[in-house]
Amino acid sequence: MIACGLDFGTSNSAIGVARDGTAALAPVEANDTLLPSAVFFDYETKGRVLFGNEAISAYVAQTEGRLMRALKSILGSPLIDEETSLGGRKVPLREVVEIFVRHLKHKAEAFLGQEITTVVHGRPVRFVDDDDTADARAQAVLEEIARRVGFRDVAFVYEPIAAAHHYEQTVQSEEIALIADIGGGTSDFSVIRVGPQRRERPDRSRDVLANAGVRVGGTDFDAALSLATVMPLLGLGTQLVEKNLPMPSAPYHELATWATINFAYTYKNERALAELVSLACEPEKVERLLKLVRHRLGHRLAFAVEDCKIALSGQDRVSLPLSFLEAGLEVTATRVAFDRAIEARTDRLYTTARDCIAAAGLGPTAIDTIFLTGGSSRVPAVRSAIAKAAPSARLAGGSDLLSVALGLTEMARHMN
Repeated sequence: MIACGLDFGTSNSAIGVARDGTAALAPVEANDTLLPSAVFFDYETKGRVLFGNEAISAYVAQTEGRLMRALKSILGSPLIDEETSLGGRKVPLREVVEIFVRHLKHKAEAFLGQEITTVVHGRPVRFVDDDDTADARAQAVLEEIARRVGFRDVAFVYEPIAAAHHYEQTVQSEEIALIADIGGGTSDFSVIRVGPQRRERPDRSRDVLANAGVRVGGTDFDAALSLATVMPLLGLGTQLVEKNLPMPSAPYHELATWATINFAYTYKNERALAELVSLACEPEKVERLLKLVRHRLGHRLAFAVEDCKIALSGQDRVSLPLSFLEAGLEVTATRVAFDRAIEARTDRLYTTARDCIAAAGLGPTAIDTIFLTGGSSRVPAVRSAIAKAAPSARLAGGSDLLSVALGLTEMARHMN
Protein backbone atom coordinates (compact mmCIF):
# COMPACT_ATOMS: atom_id res chain seq x y z
CA MET A 1 0.00 0.00 0.00
CA ILE A 2 1.45 3.35 -1.06
CA ALA A 3 -0.21 6.40 0.50
CA CYS A 4 -0.08 10.10 -0.27
CA GLY A 5 -1.27 13.23 1.48
CA LEU A 6 -3.50 15.44 -0.70
CA ASP A 7 -4.38 19.05 0.07
CA PHE A 8 -6.89 20.08 -2.59
CA GLY A 9 -7.43 23.74 -1.81
CA THR A 10 -9.69 26.49 -3.07
CA SER A 11 -6.76 28.69 -4.10
CA ASN A 12 -3.75 26.32 -4.08
CA SER A 13 -3.11 22.58 -3.91
CA ALA A 14 -0.25 20.24 -3.02
CA ILE A 15 0.39 16.51 -2.75
CA GLY A 16 3.08 14.61 -0.87
CA VAL A 17 4.44 11.09 -0.47
CA ALA A 18 6.80 9.15 1.76
CA ARG A 19 10.14 8.93 -0.01
CA ASP A 20 13.33 7.44 1.47
CA GLY A 21 11.51 7.14 4.79
CA THR A 22 10.59 10.83 5.02
CA ALA A 23 7.56 12.87 4.03
CA ALA A 24 8.17 14.94 0.90
CA LEU A 25 5.95 17.12 -1.24
CA ALA A 26 5.93 16.29 -4.93
CA PRO A 27 6.88 18.91 -7.52
CA VAL A 28 3.64 19.73 -9.28
CA GLU A 29 4.70 22.57 -11.60
CA ALA A 30 8.36 22.59 -12.66
CA ASN A 31 10.15 22.41 -9.28
CA ASP A 32 7.32 24.03 -7.31
CA THR A 33 5.43 21.97 -4.74
CA LEU A 34 2.45 24.36 -4.70
CA LEU A 35 0.00 24.52 -7.60
CA PRO A 36 -2.64 27.24 -8.00
CA SER A 37 -6.01 25.45 -8.18
CA ALA A 38 -6.71 26.59 -11.72
CA VAL A 39 -7.59 24.74 -14.93
CA PHE A 40 -7.58 26.25 -18.42
CA PHE A 41 -9.26 24.54 -21.36
CA ASP A 42 -7.42 25.76 -24.46
CA TYR A 43 -9.84 25.98 -27.38
CA GLU A 44 -7.09 26.95 -29.85
CA THR A 45 -5.45 23.51 -29.54
CA LYS A 46 -8.73 21.56 -29.55
CA GLY A 47 -8.79 20.44 -25.97
CA ARG A 48 -5.35 20.92 -24.42
CA VAL A 49 -5.78 21.29 -20.65
CA LEU A 50 -3.39 23.47 -18.63
CA PHE A 51 -3.00 23.64 -14.88
CA GLY A 52 -1.81 26.09 -12.24
CA ASN A 53 0.32 29.07 -13.26
CA GLU A 54 0.44 27.80 -16.83
CA ALA A 55 -3.36 27.92 -16.91
CA ILE A 56 -3.41 31.44 -15.51
CA SER A 57 -0.73 32.62 -17.97
CA ALA A 58 -2.71 31.29 -20.93
CA TYR A 59 -5.78 33.15 -19.74
CA VAL A 60 -3.88 36.42 -19.17
CA ALA A 61 -2.34 36.08 -22.65
CA GLN A 62 -5.92 35.98 -23.95
CA THR A 63 -5.63 32.51 -25.41
CA GLU A 64 -9.09 31.44 -26.54
CA GLY A 65 -10.47 29.14 -23.87
CA ARG A 66 -12.08 28.82 -20.46
CA LEU A 67 -10.36 29.36 -17.10
CA MET A 68 -11.78 27.73 -13.99
CA ARG A 69 -10.61 28.49 -10.46
CA ALA A 70 -11.83 28.02 -6.86
CA LEU A 71 -13.13 24.58 -7.84
CA LYS A 72 -13.19 23.32 -4.26
CA SER A 73 -15.75 25.96 -3.27
CA ILE A 74 -18.40 24.34 -5.47
CA LEU A 75 -18.27 21.04 -3.53
CA GLY A 76 -20.56 22.31 -0.83
CA SER A 77 -22.95 24.14 -3.13
CA PRO A 78 -25.61 23.23 -5.72
CA LEU A 79 -23.09 24.25 -8.40
CA ILE A 80 -21.48 20.80 -8.13
CA ASP A 81 -24.45 19.43 -10.09
CA GLU A 82 -24.17 22.11 -12.79
CA GLU A 83 -22.47 21.90 -16.16
CA THR A 84 -20.18 24.36 -17.87
CA SER A 85 -19.74 24.98 -21.58
CA LEU A 86 -16.29 23.98 -22.82
CA GLY A 87 -15.67 24.49 -26.51
CA GLY A 88 -19.27 23.86 -27.47
CA ARG A 89 -19.88 20.86 -25.24
CA LYS A 90 -21.43 20.66 -21.79
CA VAL A 91 -19.15 19.24 -19.08
CA PRO A 92 -20.24 18.53 -15.48
CA LEU A 93 -18.32 20.65 -12.99
CA ARG A 94 -17.48 17.58 -10.91
CA GLU A 95 -15.67 16.25 -14.00
CA VAL A 96 -13.52 19.39 -14.00
CA VAL A 97 -12.63 18.74 -10.35
CA GLU A 98 -11.78 15.16 -11.31
CA ILE A 99 -9.44 16.34 -14.09
CA PHE A 100 -7.57 18.52 -11.61
CA VAL A 101 -7.27 15.86 -8.88
CA ARG A 102 -6.12 13.26 -11.42
CA HIS A 103 -3.40 15.67 -12.55
CA LEU A 104 -2.12 15.96 -8.97
CA LYS A 105 -2.12 12.17 -8.56
CA HIS A 106 -0.12 11.72 -11.78
CA LYS A 107 2.44 14.28 -10.58
CA ALA A 108 2.92 12.45 -7.29
CA GLU A 109 3.26 9.08 -9.03
CA ALA A 110 5.86 10.49 -11.42
CA PHE A 111 7.81 11.82 -8.42
CA LEU A 112 7.61 8.53 -6.54
CA GLY A 113 8.03 6.29 -9.56
CA GLN A 114 5.13 3.99 -8.76
CA GLU A 115 1.37 3.84 -8.44
CA ILE A 116 -0.27 5.42 -5.40
CA THR A 117 -3.31 3.54 -4.13
CA THR A 118 -4.21 5.31 -0.87
CA VAL A 119 -4.88 8.95 -0.12
CA VAL A 120 -5.06 10.88 3.14
CA HIS A 121 -7.33 13.63 1.90
CA GLY A 122 -7.69 16.95 3.66
CA ARG A 123 -11.14 18.40 4.15
CA PRO A 124 -12.52 21.47 5.93
CA VAL A 125 -14.28 20.99 9.24
CA ARG A 126 -17.38 22.33 7.48
CA PHE A 127 -17.94 22.27 3.75
CA VAL A 128 -21.37 23.75 4.48
CA ASP A 129 -22.52 25.76 7.49
CA ASP A 130 -25.45 24.41 9.52
CA ASP A 131 -26.39 21.61 7.09
CA ASP A 132 -24.99 18.21 8.04
CA THR A 133 -26.62 16.48 5.07
CA ALA A 134 -25.07 18.86 2.54
CA ASP A 135 -21.74 18.67 4.35
CA ALA A 136 -21.73 14.87 4.20
CA ARG A 137 -22.69 14.99 0.53
CA ALA A 138 -19.75 17.27 -0.25
CA GLN A 139 -17.34 14.74 1.28
CA ALA A 140 -19.07 11.92 -0.58
CA VAL A 141 -18.60 13.75 -3.89
CA LEU A 142 -14.90 14.28 -3.12
CA GLU A 143 -14.51 10.62 -2.17
CA GLU A 144 -16.21 9.53 -5.39
CA ILE A 145 -13.81 11.72 -7.37
CA ALA A 146 -10.82 10.29 -5.48
CA ARG A 147 -11.90 6.76 -6.35
CA ARG A 148 -12.56 7.67 -9.99
CA VAL A 149 -8.99 8.92 -10.39
CA GLY A 150 -7.64 5.63 -9.04
CA PHE A 151 -7.35 5.82 -5.26
CA ARG A 152 -8.65 2.56 -3.80
CA ASP A 153 -8.49 3.63 -0.14
CA VAL A 154 -9.57 7.12 0.91
CA ALA A 155 -9.22 8.59 4.42
CA PHE A 156 -10.29 12.12 5.33
CA VAL A 157 -8.60 14.35 7.91
CA TYR A 158 -9.70 17.78 9.04
CA GLU A 159 -7.27 20.32 7.61
CA PRO A 160 -6.45 22.06 10.92
CA ILE A 161 -5.58 18.69 12.49
CA ALA A 162 -3.18 18.07 9.60
CA ALA A 163 -1.68 21.53 10.15
CA ALA A 164 -1.31 20.67 13.85
CA HIS A 165 0.79 17.62 12.94
CA HIS A 166 3.11 19.89 10.98
CA TYR A 167 3.27 22.52 13.72
CA GLU A 168 3.95 19.87 16.35
CA GLN A 169 7.32 19.06 14.74
CA THR A 170 8.57 22.46 15.95
CA VAL A 171 7.36 22.53 19.59
CA GLN A 172 9.80 21.97 22.45
CA SER A 173 7.29 21.32 25.23
CA GLU A 174 3.69 20.27 25.67
CA GLU A 175 1.05 22.93 25.05
CA ILE A 176 -2.57 23.46 24.11
CA ALA A 177 -2.82 25.09 20.70
CA LEU A 178 -5.63 26.66 18.73
CA ILE A 179 -4.94 25.83 15.09
CA ALA A 180 -6.50 28.38 12.75
CA ASP A 181 -6.41 27.39 9.07
CA ILE A 182 -7.74 30.35 7.08
CA GLY A 183 -8.01 29.16 3.51
CA GLY A 184 -9.48 30.39 0.27
CA GLY A 185 -12.97 29.01 0.84
CA THR A 186 -13.29 28.03 4.49
CA SER A 187 -11.78 28.80 7.88
CA ASP A 188 -11.18 25.86 10.20
CA PHE A 189 -10.18 25.60 13.84
CA SER A 190 -8.98 22.85 16.14
CA VAL A 191 -8.00 22.93 19.82
CA ILE A 192 -5.40 20.23 20.28
CA ARG A 193 -2.72 19.10 22.72
CA VAL A 194 0.68 18.96 21.06
CA GLY A 195 4.15 18.09 22.34
CA PRO A 196 7.34 16.19 21.56
CA GLN A 197 6.20 13.20 23.64
CA ARG A 198 2.95 12.93 21.69
CA ARG A 199 4.25 13.02 18.10
CA GLU A 200 4.65 9.30 17.54
CA ARG A 201 1.48 8.15 19.27
CA PRO A 202 -0.60 6.12 16.81
CA ASP A 203 -3.91 7.35 18.21
CA ARG A 204 -4.21 11.11 18.73
CA SER A 205 -7.99 11.23 19.12
CA ARG A 206 -7.79 12.12 22.82
CA ASP A 207 -5.51 15.04 22.04
CA VAL A 208 -8.09 16.69 19.77
CA LEU A 209 -10.32 18.66 22.14
CA ALA A 210 -12.61 20.45 19.68
CA ASN A 211 -13.09 21.33 16.01
CA ALA A 212 -15.07 24.11 14.37
CA GLY A 213 -15.40 25.57 10.90
CA VAL A 214 -17.12 28.30 8.97
CA ARG A 215 -17.56 28.89 5.24
CA VAL A 216 -15.57 32.13 5.19
CA GLY A 217 -12.25 32.48 3.40
CA GLY A 218 -10.02 34.46 1.12
CA THR A 219 -12.36 34.32 -1.86
CA ASP A 220 -15.01 36.02 0.30
CA PHE A 221 -12.52 38.76 1.12
CA ASP A 222 -11.79 39.15 -2.60
CA ALA A 223 -15.50 39.52 -3.35
CA ALA A 224 -16.00 42.04 -0.55
CA LEU A 225 -13.04 44.15 -1.74
CA SER A 226 -14.24 44.00 -5.34
CA LEU A 227 -17.80 45.04 -4.46
CA ALA A 228 -16.65 47.85 -2.18
CA THR A 229 -13.83 49.26 -4.29
CA VAL A 230 -14.04 48.27 -7.96
CA MET A 231 -17.64 47.52 -8.85
CA PRO A 232 -18.87 51.10 -8.15
CA LEU A 233 -16.71 52.11 -11.15
CA LEU A 234 -18.74 49.63 -13.19
CA GLY A 235 -22.10 51.00 -12.06
CA LEU A 236 -22.82 49.24 -8.78
CA GLY A 237 -24.82 51.60 -6.58
CA THR A 238 -25.85 53.89 -9.43
CA GLN A 239 -29.41 54.52 -10.56
CA LEU A 240 -31.58 53.84 -13.58
CA VAL A 241 -33.34 56.76 -15.27
CA GLU A 242 -36.79 55.24 -14.92
CA LYS A 243 -38.25 55.82 -11.44
CA ASN A 244 -34.74 56.32 -10.09
CA LEU A 245 -34.43 52.57 -9.51
CA PRO A 246 -31.05 51.12 -8.46
CA MET A 247 -28.89 49.16 -10.87
CA PRO A 248 -29.50 45.42 -10.38
CA SER A 249 -26.75 44.09 -8.12
CA ALA A 250 -26.80 40.42 -9.18
CA PRO A 251 -24.32 40.76 -12.10
CA TYR A 252 -21.77 42.43 -9.83
CA HIS A 253 -21.97 39.73 -7.17
CA GLU A 254 -21.67 37.03 -9.84
CA LEU A 255 -18.55 38.63 -11.30
CA ALA A 256 -17.00 39.31 -7.88
CA THR A 257 -17.24 35.63 -6.87
CA TRP A 258 -14.54 33.33 -8.28
CA ALA A 259 -16.79 30.27 -8.60
CA THR A 260 -19.52 32.04 -10.59
CA ILE A 261 -17.57 34.31 -12.95
CA ASN A 262 -17.98 31.99 -15.93
CA PHE A 263 -21.76 31.91 -15.44
CA ALA A 264 -21.88 35.61 -16.34
CA TYR A 265 -20.63 34.92 -19.86
CA THR A 266 -23.91 34.38 -21.70
CA TYR A 267 -25.51 36.15 -24.65
CA LYS A 268 -28.58 36.66 -22.48
CA ASN A 269 -26.48 38.51 -19.94
CA GLU A 270 -24.86 40.61 -22.64
CA ARG A 271 -28.24 41.63 -24.07
CA ALA A 272 -29.54 42.53 -20.61
CA LEU A 273 -26.45 44.61 -19.82
CA ALA A 274 -26.63 46.39 -23.18
CA GLU A 275 -30.21 47.36 -22.35
CA LEU A 276 -29.15 48.56 -18.91
CA VAL A 277 -26.56 50.85 -20.53
CA SER A 278 -29.37 52.67 -22.32
CA LEU A 279 -31.38 52.92 -19.08
CA ALA A 280 -28.55 53.98 -16.76
CA CYS A 281 -28.07 57.44 -15.27
CA GLU A 282 -24.29 56.86 -15.58
CA PRO A 283 -24.06 54.77 -18.78
CA GLU A 284 -20.27 55.09 -19.07
CA LYS A 285 -19.88 53.01 -15.91
CA VAL A 286 -22.24 50.29 -17.05
CA GLU A 287 -20.42 50.24 -20.40
CA ARG A 288 -17.36 49.04 -18.47
CA LEU A 289 -19.41 46.22 -17.00
CA LEU A 290 -20.65 45.26 -20.46
CA LYS A 291 -17.06 45.26 -21.79
CA LEU A 292 -15.99 43.05 -18.88
CA VAL A 293 -18.58 40.44 -19.86
CA ARG A 294 -18.21 40.72 -23.65
CA HIS A 295 -14.44 40.29 -23.50
CA ARG A 296 -14.50 37.65 -20.76
CA LEU A 297 -12.36 39.77 -18.42
CA GLY A 298 -13.95 38.68 -15.15
CA HIS A 299 -11.02 36.55 -14.00
CA ARG A 300 -8.60 39.30 -15.05
CA LEU A 301 -10.44 41.63 -12.69
CA ALA A 302 -10.54 39.02 -9.92
CA PHE A 303 -6.77 38.49 -10.15
CA ALA A 304 -6.19 42.25 -9.92
CA VAL A 305 -8.41 42.44 -6.83
CA GLU A 306 -6.68 39.44 -5.26
CA ASP A 307 -3.26 41.04 -5.82
CA CYS A 308 -4.57 44.23 -4.22
CA LYS A 309 -5.86 42.28 -1.19
CA ILE A 310 -2.48 40.63 -0.72
CA ALA A 311 -0.69 43.99 -1.01
CA LEU A 312 -2.99 45.52 1.62
CA SER A 313 -1.57 43.09 4.19
CA GLY A 314 1.65 45.13 4.08
CA GLN A 315 0.47 48.57 2.98
CA ASP A 316 -2.19 51.04 4.05
CA ARG A 317 -3.03 52.18 0.50
CA VAL A 318 -2.72 50.30 -2.78
CA SER A 319 -3.38 51.44 -6.35
CA LEU A 320 -5.49 48.95 -8.30
CA PRO A 321 -4.95 49.46 -12.06
CA LEU A 322 -7.86 48.70 -14.39
CA SER A 323 -6.34 49.75 -17.71
CA PHE A 324 -7.44 46.46 -19.29
CA LEU A 325 -10.96 47.88 -19.02
CA GLU A 326 -10.24 51.48 -19.91
CA ALA A 327 -7.00 53.37 -20.53
CA GLY A 328 -5.84 55.14 -17.38
CA LEU A 329 -8.59 53.70 -15.18
CA GLU A 330 -7.53 52.87 -11.62
CA VAL A 331 -8.83 53.01 -8.09
CA THR A 332 -7.11 53.36 -4.73
CA ALA A 333 -7.94 50.73 -2.12
CA THR A 334 -7.24 51.38 1.54
CA ARG A 335 -6.79 48.93 4.37
CA VAL A 336 -9.32 50.87 6.45
CA ALA A 337 -12.00 50.44 3.78
CA PHE A 338 -11.02 46.80 3.23
CA ASP A 339 -11.26 46.04 6.95
CA ARG A 340 -14.70 47.65 6.99
CA ALA A 341 -15.82 45.62 3.96
CA ILE A 342 -14.85 42.30 5.58
CA GLU A 343 -15.86 43.19 9.14
CA ALA A 344 -18.92 40.92 9.23
CA ARG A 345 -16.75 38.03 8.06
CA THR A 346 -13.90 38.63 10.50
CA ASP A 347 -16.50 38.83 13.27
CA ARG A 348 -17.59 35.32 12.28
CA LEU A 349 -13.99 34.13 12.48
CA TYR A 350 -13.72 35.50 16.01
CA THR A 351 -16.95 33.87 17.18
CA THR A 352 -16.04 30.53 15.56
CA ALA A 353 -12.60 30.55 17.23
CA ARG A 354 -14.16 31.56 20.56
CA ASP A 355 -16.80 28.85 20.31
CA CYS A 356 -14.19 26.22 19.42
CA ILE A 357 -12.26 27.02 22.61
CA ALA A 358 -15.48 26.85 24.63
CA ALA A 359 -16.40 23.51 23.00
CA ALA A 360 -13.07 22.16 24.26
CA GLY A 361 -14.24 22.99 27.78
CA LEU A 362 -11.57 25.66 28.13
CA GLY A 363 -11.36 29.37 28.75
CA PRO A 364 -9.35 31.78 26.58
CA THR A 365 -6.39 31.78 28.99
CA ALA A 366 -5.92 28.00 28.60
CA ILE A 367 -4.68 28.43 25.02
CA ASP A 368 -0.88 28.63 24.97
CA THR A 369 -0.43 29.22 21.23
CA ILE A 370 -2.52 30.22 18.25
CA PHE A 371 -0.96 28.66 15.16
CA LEU A 372 -2.10 30.59 12.09
CA THR A 373 -1.86 29.01 8.66
CA GLY A 374 -3.48 29.38 5.24
CA GLY A 375 -2.92 32.27 2.85
CA SER A 376 -5.68 34.43 4.31
CA SER A 377 -4.16 34.23 7.79
CA ARG A 378 -1.82 37.00 6.59
CA VAL A 379 -4.66 39.55 6.47
CA PRO A 380 -4.12 41.82 9.53
CA ALA A 381 -7.85 42.08 10.33
CA VAL A 382 -8.10 38.28 10.28
CA ARG A 383 -5.14 37.88 12.62
CA SER A 384 -6.57 40.46 15.03
CA ALA A 385 -10.01 38.83 15.05
CA ILE A 386 -8.65 35.37 15.87
CA ALA A 387 -6.17 36.68 18.43
CA LYS A 388 -9.09 38.27 20.28
CA ALA A 389 -10.43 34.78 21.04
CA ALA A 390 -7.36 34.02 23.21
CA PRO A 391 -5.67 37.35 23.95
CA SER A 392 -2.86 35.94 26.11
CA ALA A 393 -1.83 33.24 23.62
CA ARG A 394 1.38 33.39 21.63
CA LEU A 395 0.85 33.87 17.88
CA ALA A 396 2.81 31.46 15.71
CA GLY A 397 2.88 30.68 12.01
CA GLY A 398 4.90 29.06 9.27
CA SER A 399 4.52 27.38 5.87
CA ASP A 400 1.26 29.29 5.40
CA LEU A 401 0.43 27.59 2.11
CA LEU A 402 1.95 24.16 2.75
CA SER A 403 1.45 23.25 6.41
CA VAL A 404 -1.73 21.26 5.74
CA ALA A 405 -0.12 19.33 2.88
CA LEU A 406 2.98 18.63 4.97
CA GLY A 407 0.84 17.40 7.86
CA LEU A 408 -1.27 15.16 5.62
CA THR A 409 1.88 13.72 4.05
CA GLU A 410 3.37 12.99 7.46
CA MET A 411 0.17 11.18 8.40
CA ALA A 412 0.30 9.22 5.12
CA ARG A 413 3.93 8.22 5.86
CA HIS A 414 2.78 6.40 9.00
CA MET A 415 0.35 4.35 6.89
CA ASN A 416 3.01 2.96 4.53
